Amino acid sequence: MSERRPAPTVGQVVLGRRLQELREAAGLSREEAARALRVAPATVRRMETADVALKVPYVQVLLETYGVPEAETETFVSLTEDANRPGWWQRYHDVLPEWFSLYVSLEGAARLIRSYEPHFVPGLLQTEDYARAVLDAGTVGRTTPEAIERHVSLRMARQRLLESEDPPHLWVVMDETVLRRPVSTDAAVMSEQLDKLLEFAEHDRVTLQISEFAAGPHPGTSAPFSLFRFAEPELPDMVVTEYLTGALYLDDRKEVSAHLEVLDHMTTHAASALHTKNILRDLRAGL
Repeated sequence: MSERRPAPTVGQVVLGRRLQELREAAGLSREEAARALRVAPATVRRMETADVALKVPYVQVLLETYGVPEAETETFVSLTEDANRPGWWQRYHDVLPEWFSLYVSLEGAARLIRSYEPHFVPGLLQTEDYARAVLDAGTVGRTTPEAIERHVSLRMARQRLLESEDPPHLWVVMDETVLRRPVSTDAAVMSEQLDKLLEFAEHDRVTLQISEFAAGPHPGTSAPFSLFRFAEPELPDMVVTEYLTGALYLDDRKEVSAHLEVLDHMTTHAASALHTKNILRDLRAGL
Protein backbone atom coordinates (compact mmCIF):
# COMPACT_ATOMS: atom_id res chain seq x y z
CA MET A 1 0.00 0.00 0.00
CA SER A 2 1.39 3.46 -0.90
CA GLU A 3 2.28 5.74 1.98
CA ARG A 4 -0.36 8.37 2.66
CA ARG A 5 1.00 11.89 2.98
CA PRO A 6 -0.57 14.78 4.90
CA ALA A 7 -0.83 16.91 1.74
CA PRO A 8 0.54 16.64 -1.80
CA THR A 9 3.18 18.86 -3.31
CA VAL A 10 2.52 20.55 -6.63
CA GLY A 11 5.03 18.17 -8.20
CA GLN A 12 2.98 15.19 -7.05
CA VAL A 13 -0.19 16.76 -8.43
CA VAL A 14 1.46 17.33 -11.82
CA LEU A 15 2.95 13.83 -12.00
CA GLY A 16 -0.29 12.22 -10.86
CA ARG A 17 -2.14 13.95 -13.68
CA ARG A 18 0.56 12.86 -16.12
CA LEU A 19 0.23 9.23 -14.99
CA GLN A 20 -3.50 9.39 -15.63
CA GLU A 21 -2.93 10.85 -19.11
CA LEU A 22 -0.40 8.12 -19.95
CA ARG A 23 -2.77 5.39 -18.76
CA GLU A 24 -5.65 6.78 -20.79
CA ALA A 25 -3.41 7.20 -23.86
CA ALA A 26 -2.47 3.52 -23.51
CA GLY A 27 -6.16 2.63 -23.46
CA LEU A 28 -6.01 1.02 -20.03
CA SER A 29 -8.48 1.20 -17.18
CA ARG A 30 -7.49 1.72 -13.55
CA GLU A 31 -8.37 -1.92 -12.93
CA GLU A 32 -5.88 -3.04 -15.58
CA ALA A 33 -3.17 -0.75 -14.20
CA ALA A 34 -3.87 -2.07 -10.70
CA ARG A 35 -3.37 -5.66 -11.89
CA ALA A 36 0.08 -4.74 -13.19
CA LEU A 37 0.94 -3.41 -9.72
CA ARG A 38 -0.95 -6.18 -7.87
CA VAL A 39 -2.83 -3.59 -5.84
CA ALA A 40 -6.41 -2.41 -5.56
CA PRO A 41 -7.70 0.01 -8.25
CA ALA A 42 -8.21 2.57 -5.49
CA THR A 43 -4.42 2.76 -5.07
CA VAL A 44 -4.00 3.74 -8.73
CA ARG A 45 -6.71 6.35 -8.33
CA ARG A 46 -4.99 7.81 -5.25
CA MET A 47 -1.68 7.98 -7.12
CA GLU A 48 -3.30 9.85 -9.99
CA THR A 49 -5.05 12.30 -7.67
CA ALA A 50 -1.93 12.79 -5.50
CA ASP A 51 -3.66 11.48 -2.40
CA VAL A 52 -0.58 9.31 -1.77
CA ALA A 53 3.12 9.72 -2.41
CA LEU A 54 4.38 8.17 -5.66
CA LYS A 55 6.57 5.14 -4.94
CA VAL A 56 9.32 4.84 -7.53
CA PRO A 57 8.94 1.04 -8.06
CA TYR A 58 5.21 1.52 -8.69
CA VAL A 59 5.90 4.36 -11.11
CA GLN A 60 8.44 2.28 -13.02
CA VAL A 61 6.01 -0.63 -13.41
CA LEU A 62 3.21 1.68 -14.56
CA LEU A 63 5.38 3.46 -17.12
CA GLU A 64 6.54 0.12 -18.55
CA THR A 65 2.92 -1.05 -18.68
CA TYR A 66 1.93 2.15 -20.51
CA GLY A 67 4.71 1.67 -23.08
CA VAL A 68 6.68 4.78 -22.11
CA PRO A 69 10.20 4.88 -23.66
CA GLU A 70 13.13 4.22 -21.32
CA ALA A 71 14.59 7.73 -21.63
CA GLU A 72 11.26 9.31 -20.69
CA THR A 73 10.89 6.83 -17.84
CA GLU A 74 14.22 7.88 -16.35
CA THR A 75 13.17 11.55 -16.48
CA PHE A 76 9.80 10.76 -14.90
CA VAL A 77 11.45 8.78 -12.09
CA SER A 78 13.85 11.67 -11.41
CA LEU A 79 10.92 14.09 -11.23
CA THR A 80 9.12 11.68 -8.89
CA GLU A 81 12.07 11.64 -6.51
CA ASP A 82 12.17 15.45 -6.54
CA ALA A 83 8.40 15.72 -5.95
CA ASN A 84 8.55 13.38 -2.97
CA ARG A 85 11.13 15.48 -1.15
CA PRO A 86 9.60 17.41 1.77
CA GLY A 87 8.94 21.10 1.11
CA TRP A 88 10.67 23.71 3.29
CA TRP A 89 7.32 24.49 4.93
CA GLN A 90 7.01 20.98 6.36
CA ARG A 91 9.34 21.96 9.17
CA TYR A 92 6.35 23.95 10.43
CA HIS A 93 4.20 20.82 10.55
CA ASP A 94 3.50 21.42 14.24
CA VAL A 95 1.39 24.52 13.43
CA LEU A 96 0.71 24.19 9.69
CA PRO A 97 -2.85 22.96 9.12
CA GLU A 98 -2.98 19.98 6.76
CA TRP A 99 -5.22 21.85 4.31
CA PHE A 100 -2.78 24.78 4.13
CA SER A 101 0.30 22.73 3.24
CA LEU A 102 -0.82 22.40 -0.38
CA TYR A 103 -1.59 26.14 -0.48
CA VAL A 104 2.03 26.98 0.42
CA SER A 105 3.23 24.51 -2.19
CA LEU A 106 1.04 26.19 -4.81
CA GLU A 107 2.51 29.59 -3.89
CA GLY A 108 6.00 28.33 -4.53
CA ALA A 109 5.16 26.80 -7.91
CA ALA A 110 2.86 29.48 -9.35
CA ARG A 111 3.87 32.02 -11.97
CA LEU A 112 0.85 34.21 -11.23
CA ILE A 113 -1.14 34.54 -7.99
CA ARG A 114 -4.32 36.61 -8.11
CA SER A 115 -6.10 37.10 -4.79
CA TYR A 116 -9.15 38.81 -3.37
CA GLU A 117 -9.03 39.63 0.33
CA PRO A 118 -12.02 41.19 2.13
CA HIS A 119 -10.78 40.89 5.73
CA PHE A 120 -7.02 41.19 6.27
CA VAL A 121 -3.82 42.07 4.46
CA PRO A 122 -2.74 38.84 2.68
CA GLY A 123 -0.14 36.78 4.53
CA LEU A 124 2.50 37.32 1.84
CA LEU A 125 2.31 41.08 2.50
CA GLN A 126 1.99 41.24 6.29
CA THR A 127 4.50 42.71 8.72
CA GLU A 128 5.49 40.64 11.73
CA ASP A 129 3.52 42.81 14.16
CA TYR A 130 0.42 42.85 11.95
CA ALA A 131 0.57 39.06 11.55
CA ARG A 132 1.02 38.64 15.29
CA ALA A 133 -1.98 40.88 16.03
CA VAL A 134 -4.20 39.02 13.58
CA LEU A 135 -3.16 35.62 14.92
CA ASP A 136 -3.52 36.79 18.52
CA ALA A 137 -7.13 37.69 17.70
CA GLY A 138 -7.81 34.00 17.11
CA THR A 139 -7.94 33.80 13.32
CA VAL A 140 -6.40 30.31 13.43
CA GLY A 141 -8.31 29.21 16.51
CA ARG A 142 -7.31 29.22 20.14
CA THR A 143 -3.57 28.72 20.39
CA THR A 144 -0.59 29.36 22.65
CA PRO A 145 1.84 32.31 22.45
CA GLU A 146 4.53 29.87 21.32
CA ALA A 147 2.34 28.56 18.48
CA ILE A 148 1.50 32.12 17.43
CA GLU A 149 5.21 32.90 17.09
CA ARG A 150 5.63 29.78 14.95
CA HIS A 151 2.77 30.96 12.72
CA VAL A 152 4.40 34.40 12.43
CA SER A 153 7.72 32.78 11.52
CA LEU A 154 5.98 30.73 8.82
CA ARG A 155 4.37 33.83 7.30
CA MET A 156 7.68 35.65 7.21
CA ALA A 157 9.32 32.62 5.58
CA ARG A 158 6.61 32.56 2.91
CA GLN A 159 7.46 36.18 2.02
CA ARG A 160 10.95 35.15 0.86
CA LEU A 161 9.18 33.95 -2.26
CA LEU A 162 8.67 37.58 -3.32
CA GLU A 163 12.37 38.29 -2.79
CA SER A 164 13.57 35.35 -4.92
CA GLU A 165 15.36 35.79 -8.25
CA ASP A 166 12.28 34.81 -10.26
CA PRO A 167 9.21 35.54 -8.11
CA PRO A 168 5.64 35.00 -9.23
CA HIS A 169 3.50 37.99 -10.11
CA LEU A 170 1.30 38.70 -7.11
CA TRP A 171 -1.87 40.63 -7.97
CA VAL A 172 -4.09 41.44 -5.00
CA VAL A 173 -7.44 43.19 -4.69
CA MET A 174 -8.22 44.20 -1.10
CA ASP A 175 -11.47 45.63 0.17
CA GLU A 176 -11.13 49.05 1.78
CA THR A 177 -12.37 47.32 4.94
CA VAL A 178 -8.95 45.64 5.23
CA LEU A 179 -7.29 49.02 5.73
CA ARG A 180 -10.01 50.53 7.91
CA ARG A 181 -10.29 47.68 10.41
CA PRO A 182 -7.86 48.14 13.33
CA VAL A 183 -6.07 44.93 14.27
CA SER A 184 -4.34 46.37 17.34
CA THR A 185 -4.74 49.14 19.89
CA ASP A 186 -1.20 50.16 18.95
CA ALA A 187 -1.55 52.54 15.97
CA ALA A 188 2.06 51.84 15.00
CA VAL A 189 1.08 48.34 13.88
CA MET A 190 -1.15 49.66 11.10
CA SER A 191 1.25 52.48 10.25
CA GLU A 192 4.08 50.03 9.69
CA GLN A 193 1.78 47.76 7.70
CA LEU A 194 0.80 50.63 5.39
CA ASP A 195 4.47 51.47 4.94
CA LYS A 196 5.10 47.83 4.01
CA LEU A 197 2.27 47.83 1.47
CA LEU A 198 3.70 50.98 -0.11
CA GLU A 199 7.06 49.22 -0.40
CA PHE A 200 5.46 46.18 -2.04
CA ALA A 201 3.51 48.45 -4.38
CA GLU A 202 6.83 49.53 -5.92
CA HIS A 203 7.83 45.96 -6.78
CA ASP A 204 7.75 45.11 -10.47
CA ARG A 205 5.94 41.84 -9.82
CA VAL A 206 3.43 43.01 -7.22
CA THR A 207 0.17 44.73 -8.18
CA LEU A 208 -2.06 46.11 -5.44
CA GLN A 209 -5.59 47.44 -5.90
CA ILE A 210 -8.13 48.62 -3.33
CA SER A 211 -11.83 48.10 -3.81
CA GLU A 212 -13.19 51.32 -2.34
CA PHE A 213 -16.49 51.65 -0.47
CA ALA A 214 -17.57 54.24 -3.03
CA ALA A 215 -17.37 51.64 -5.82
CA GLY A 216 -20.35 49.84 -4.27
CA PRO A 217 -20.98 46.08 -4.07
CA HIS A 218 -19.22 43.59 -6.31
CA PRO A 219 -19.57 39.83 -6.96
CA GLY A 220 -16.54 38.79 -4.90
CA THR A 221 -17.87 39.68 -1.47
CA SER A 222 -18.66 36.10 -0.39
CA ALA A 223 -15.20 34.94 0.72
CA PRO A 224 -11.47 35.41 0.17
CA PHE A 225 -9.97 33.34 -2.63
CA SER A 226 -6.82 33.01 -4.71
CA LEU A 227 -6.23 31.88 -8.28
CA PHE A 228 -2.93 30.19 -9.14
CA ARG A 229 -1.50 29.92 -12.65
CA PHE A 230 1.50 27.71 -13.40
CA ALA A 231 4.19 27.38 -16.04
CA GLU A 232 3.65 23.60 -16.28
CA PRO A 233 1.14 22.78 -19.03
CA GLU A 234 0.09 19.66 -17.08
CA LEU A 235 -1.29 21.77 -14.26
CA PRO A 236 -4.37 23.89 -14.97
CA ASP A 237 -5.31 27.07 -13.16
CA MET A 238 -6.42 26.35 -9.60
CA VAL A 239 -8.62 28.35 -7.23
CA VAL A 240 -8.40 28.12 -3.45
CA THR A 241 -11.22 29.55 -1.37
CA GLU A 242 -11.01 29.52 2.40
CA TYR A 243 -13.62 28.92 5.06
CA LEU A 244 -13.49 28.79 8.86
CA THR A 245 -11.75 25.43 9.29
CA GLY A 246 -10.20 24.74 5.90
CA ALA A 247 -10.22 25.46 2.21
CA LEU A 248 -11.60 24.19 -1.09
CA TYR A 249 -9.19 23.47 -3.94
CA LEU A 250 -10.99 23.90 -7.25
CA ASP A 251 -9.64 22.99 -10.69
CA ASP A 252 -12.90 22.38 -12.54
CA ARG A 253 -12.78 24.58 -15.62
CA LYS A 254 -16.22 26.12 -15.07
CA GLU A 255 -15.52 26.94 -11.42
CA VAL A 256 -12.12 28.45 -12.23
CA SER A 257 -13.60 30.49 -15.08
CA ALA A 258 -16.30 31.85 -12.77
CA HIS A 259 -13.69 33.01 -10.24
CA LEU A 260 -11.52 34.48 -12.99
CA GLU A 261 -14.50 36.44 -14.32
CA VAL A 262 -15.14 37.83 -10.83
CA LEU A 263 -11.48 38.83 -10.46
CA ASP A 264 -11.54 40.58 -13.83
CA HIS A 265 -14.71 42.44 -12.81
CA MET A 266 -13.20 43.54 -9.51
CA THR A 267 -9.89 44.69 -11.01
CA THR A 268 -11.81 46.78 -13.53
CA HIS A 269 -13.87 48.54 -10.86
CA ALA A 270 -11.23 48.75 -8.09
CA ALA A 271 -8.84 51.66 -7.76
CA SER A 272 -5.95 51.45 -10.20
CA ALA A 273 -2.52 50.47 -8.92
CA LEU A 274 -1.43 54.13 -9.15
CA HIS A 275 -4.51 55.44 -7.33
CA THR A 276 -4.10 52.68 -4.74
CA LYS A 277 -0.69 54.08 -3.84
CA ASN A 278 -2.28 57.48 -3.24
CA ILE A 279 -4.97 55.90 -1.05
CA LEU A 280 -2.32 54.11 1.00
CA ARG A 281 -0.33 57.33 1.41
CA ASP A 282 -3.43 59.25 2.52
CA LEU A 283 -4.36 56.58 5.06
CA ARG A 284 -0.80 56.52 6.34
CA ALA A 285 -0.77 60.31 6.73
CA GLY A 286 -4.02 60.16 8.68
CA LEU A 287 -2.67 57.85 11.37
